[in-house]
Amino acid sequence: MRRLPDAAELDAARSRTIPDVLPGPGDPPARVLFCGINPGLVSAATGHHFARPGNRFWPVLHDSGFTPRLLRPDEQGELATWGLGITNMAPRATARADELTDDEVVAGGRRLRVLVAELAPAWLAVVGIGAYRTAFAQVKATVGEQDERLGATGVWVLPNPSGLNAHWSREAMTAEFARLRSRTRT
Repeated sequence: MRRLPDAAELDAARSRTIPDVLPGPGDPPARVLFCGINPGLVSAATGHHFARPGNRFWPVLHDSGFTPRLLRPDEQGELATWGLGITNMAPRATARADELTDDEVVAGGRRLRVLVAELAPAWLAVVGIGAYRTAFAQVKATVGEQDERLGATGVWVLPNPSGLNAHWSREAMTAEFARLRSRTRT
C-alpha cells in the first residue's frame, strides 16, 4: 500500500495544480475526456487524479467497462492507451470543491471548451452536476446526456465519485458510467 501524504504535505498542496492526462499522438483517438471539478489535496500532493482513498472514480471506471482492470491513481497514464483522458474544471487544489468560487468554475468552463476543441474527444464527461451547471450556465441540467454539444463532442454529466457524495451508491454510479460507455466507440 502506498503511503498517503501527511498533514504538512496536504497543507503544502493547497492551490497546486496537476497536469491533465490526455491521449497523445501514438494513442487511439480521444473517446472520452473525464472532467473532475478540481484536484483534492491528496491528488495535488501525489500528482494523481482522484487519488483520495474512498473516491470511487477508479473502481466505477473499471466496473462500467471503461478499463479492463482496476487501475490505481498512479497508473492514470494508462488511460491514454484506451482513448481516455482526465482534466479538471478548475485547476486549483482545495480540500473541498465548495471552496472554489463560481468565477473559477466559469473560467474553467471556458478553458475546457478550448481543450475540447483542440482534443476533439467523442465525449466530454463532466464528473459533478453542480460544476457543470455553473460552468456552462445550465441551471436545470441533470445527470446524463446533455442537449448541448461542443462542436462534434457530446456532453455527458456523471455523478461526482467523491466519498462525500454519499447519496449516489457505487452501483448507481457504475450504471450511469456504463450508460456513457455504451455510447462510446471501442
